[in-house]
Amino acid sequence: MKLAALCVLIFYGAMSAAALIVYGADKWKARRGKWRIPEKALLLLSFLGGAIGGILGMLLFRHKTKHWYFWFVNIVGLLWQAVLVLCLAF
Repeated sequence: MKLAALCVLIFYGAMSAAALIVYGADKWKARRGKWRIPEKALLLLSFLGGAIGGILGMLLFRHKTKHWYFWFVNIVGLLWQAVLVLCLAF
């Protein structure tokens, strides 16, 4: 695997970890009636590299799963992120 693809994978791993944590924090805040993380921030985090973490956060915390646009953004993000890694790897 080329170095560029490896660097992008490391970046995606960090972004996915951040997305997972942020989705969990937002769910925790929602249950307690506290100030929430804006949906734009969750979607942007997922789309810009954290799609795997976003999808895992949705499933693990059962958070935002009824909103079609969260599924759409996460799946489109996952697709473009995978295509980028494949393009850089070969």
